[in-house]
This record gives sequence, structure tokens and C-alpha cells, in this order.
Amino acid sequence: MRNQDPETAVAAIVEPELLERKFTELTSAIAGAFGRVEPRKAATGYLRGLLSEIPRKTCWDLSKYAGHMTPDVMQRLLSRAVWDEDTVRDAVRRYVIGHLASTDAVLVLDETGQEKKGTATCGVGRQYTGTAGKVTNCIVAVYATYASPLGHALIDTELYVQRKYVDLPATREAMGLPADWRFATKPQLAQRIASRVLAAGVEVAWAAGDEVYGRDPKLRAFLEAQRIGYVLAVGVDFPVPTAASSHRADHLAALVPARAWERRSCGAGSKGPRVYDWAMVATVGPRHVLLIRRSVSTPSELAFFYCHVPEGRALTLPVLVRVAGVRWAVEEDFQQSKGQVGLDHTQVRRYRSWRRHVILAMAALAILAVVVAVERRRHPAPVVPCTSQDAPPDDYGLIALTVPEIRRLLTVFSHVGTVVTPRVAALRREFELRWSTWRRRHQARARWHRYRRRLALT
Repeated sequence: MRNQDPETAVAAIVEPELLERKFTELTSAIAGAFGRVEPRKAATGYLRGLLSEIPRKTCWDLSKYAGHMTPDVMQRLLSRAVWDEDTVRDAVRRYVIGHLASTDAVLVLDETGQEKKGTATCGVGRQYTGTAGKVTNCIVAVYATYASPLGHALIDTELYVQRKYVDLPATREAMGLPADWRFATKPQLAQRIASRVLAAGVEVAWAAGDEVYGRDPKLRAFLEAQRIGYVLAVGVDFPVPTAASSHRADHLAALVPARAWERRSCGAGSKGPRVYDWAMVATVGPRHVLLIRRSVSTPSELAFFYCHVPEGRALTLPVLVRVAGVRWAVEEDFQQSKGQVGLDHTQVRRYRSWRRHVILAMAALAILAVVVAVERRRHPAPVVPCTSQDAPPDDYGLIALTVPEIRRLLTVFSHVGTVVTPRVAALRREFELRWSTWRRRHQARARWHRYRRRLALT
């Protein structure tokens, strides 16, 4: 039966029961973190609110969505209720790894910010954040994404608090920072996160990150000691030790002969394969290289990555290019966690409240990421062109389920059964599934043609 058949399409999209099963699986896993039933129920309601369609996910909005007469329940959950957020964080990590584990997994380290007004929020200050693209008043946190061929999701975080607060004990106390707080740089926070992940027994083959982490020699040494390969971005002025002497990364790029560049894709993008020209430059260390990426359309645009491959593993260009491309998984996680589950919607001020909200948002994203991974394993990928000369197929197939689509369906399936009869609920679910199928088929067709246009340019 062809994919255009409505009955086949509806059956192939997603099981409504799967969404609820995965939600229950995670809420059951975190139940032990709550000593009393009241905060446990509040946390379940908080998660459902984060997964809902409400545009802002503050305590007021989440309380209203849950049916509470005041925001007190949700505010208490974040501030005064007794529960162990470390236990919830660890349960979220186990949940993600349990579904996405791979021997070729990449731990992607990066930070993201949230603009704030005033000076009362924990960790707030004028600093650069890529979210705004400038120096602004904001809070910044370091995150880790676990990325494998099966999927990816955020699994850990640490709030970055500027050095200026070292000399402001009264302000630190007002912000609720722990008594043992000590200033740590972003690479130090990243190493702290990586240490927790590895101590939990998670197998990680690679690490990736931007320039903040690539420039830090202590983080690189830590990863090498753990036998973790890395592909870390560095700046144009990064000193690369070669057999002759140390050279800037951009100076080495100018010495690369034309025949040394290889055109390769580092992964699929929204508009087609992400194709660049790549070159690999040897360094004084036999297991270290400088990876250079050059734009196809604008050859003057270069990016640099300092790489390490442990003994016993292949040091080849295709492997390093693939890991470099995986780094974008964390950017997608930031986009989805902010747009779909309200990672940056918090209006809290104290450290514990911020941390609890963020961990619950990570839990909500984990549910969506796991359902997406399960469904992708069940159903074949849509057709994509191999060359720019390919003729359009008779059937383009369906694009893979995405986090936004899963969140939308979860909202519909969870809500409709509570307000109408079972028969009407079943009809409504079938209606939503058919619309989802149409959208995904339409998107598959559009993607096929975008990919072919991109192939024609390369």
C-alpha cells in the first residue's frame, strides 16, 4: 500500500499512546526525588504545562493551565518545596541515554543566555550572549547535549556567575547562591559537567564545542586524559604547534595547497546537505590536527577546529567532519527548548528556583526528543535526491517527526480526552493525525526540491 493512502499514513505517523507512555516513563523515573505526593503532582503538572501550547511558561501561566486558582503551587515547587533537583537531573540523563545511547556519541558543550532587566536575578550582569548577539544584561548558563545517530537532547547544565560576585557576599546570599560557591570559568563549568556525565558511566566517544572551550588547554587535557576525542572550534589567531614552529590558524590556512581541499557534507540541514570545503593540517602531535572549513560560496569565510583523536581510533577527515557537524545539535536543542518548552521563560530570581525550572524544562525536552527518536526508528526516511539531475519521484514520503510536531500532538492528545467523549476524542485525534501527515508530506516535497537546488550549486 502506498504512502499516499490515508489509512496507511495515519497508521504510520505516531501512536497517541506512545506519547503518554514516554511521559509516564520519565515522571515515574523522577518520582523518587519527591518526598511528598503534593510536590510530585505539582511537578507532573509543571511538565504538562511546559509541553502545552501556552505561549509563555511562567509560574502564573503554568498554574492557570493546571487549573490552580493562584500561582502559589508552582511558585512553591520552584522555591520552597522539598525535592532533590540533582536526582531529577540524573534521572533525565539516564532517560535520554537509555533511548539514545551509541558508542559513537558526542558530548556537545555550549552556553546560551537569557536577557534580563534589573540586578536581582541570580548571575545577572552585563556580558556577551549569542542569543542577543551583543553585550547585554543577561544570565548565561553552560549546557551539555548528548548527541548520537539516534537523536539528541540536553542532559546537564551549570549557571555561569561572573567573577565580580566574589567580592559581594550579601548579593550572593540574596541571589541564593550556595555557601560553597566559587567562581568558575565557562570551560571549568563544562569540565564539571563532563566529569559528572562520565562518573555516571555514560560512554562518550567525542566532545565538541565552540571557541570558548577550544581555547582552554585544561579542558582539552581533561578530555585527552579520559580518552575522549574532540573537535573544538578555535579562533583565527589560535597558535597551532607544527613541526617547524607555532603558527596562527589563519596563516596555516593560506599555506594549504588547492589539491588538499575536499568538498564534503557535515550533515543534513533544513535546505539540504551542509557542504563545505575541508582541509586537515598536521601538528607536532601525531594525534592532533587542525581542521579547516571553507565556505563554498564565499571562500574567504573560514572556520578552524583543533582536533584530537585517541590512540587506536582512525584519524581521518570524514570522521572529523562528521563530529564538527554534530556540534549544531546543541543549537537545535537551545532553539527547541526555548521555543517549545520554555527554557528561558522563567521569571524567578534565586538560584535554586532557576535551576529547578531549567531541569524540568530539560525533562520536557527529553520526552519530546525520545518520542522523535522512537518514531524515526520505526519509519523509513523520506526520499532525497542524489544529484541535481534527479527527476521528482512519484512519492516523496514524509519528513521525520520533529520536536515541535510531537509537542503539538502531545498537547492535542492529552487535552482532547479530558473535554469530550471518547468517540469524539478519537475522531479529533484522527483529524489531527491526518493534518500532520499532510504537512509532513508537503514538507518532504519542498525539501526534495531544496536539496536538488543545493546540489546544483555544489
